[in-house]
Amino acid sequence: MTIILWTAVVPLGAAILVGLFRVATAPDPASRAVVGDLVFFSGIGVLVLIGLVNSSAAAVDAALIASVLGILATVALARILTKGRR
Repeated sequence: MTIILWTAVVPLGAAILVGLFRVATAPDPASRAVVGDLVFFSGIGVLVLIGLVNSSAAAVDAALIASVLGILATVALARILTKGRR
C-alpha cells in the first residue's frame, strides 16, 4: 500500500511543478487564479498522502481545514475578478 501512495505523490508533484511554471507564464489574472488553485489543491493532496503513509490523523485534519479555506478563497477571488457580477 505504501508503494501505491508514494506513486500517487509523483503525478501530484508534477502537477505542482507544471502549475508553478504556468502561473509565471499565464496571460491573465483569471488563468493565474485557476492554476494557483490547482497548485494549492495538489499540495493538499500531497499532504494527505504523506499523512496516510505516516498514519498521521493530524495531517489529514489539517488538509481538510485547508481545503475548506481554499474553497472559500476561490469563491472570494472569483467575486473579486468578476467585480461582484453574477
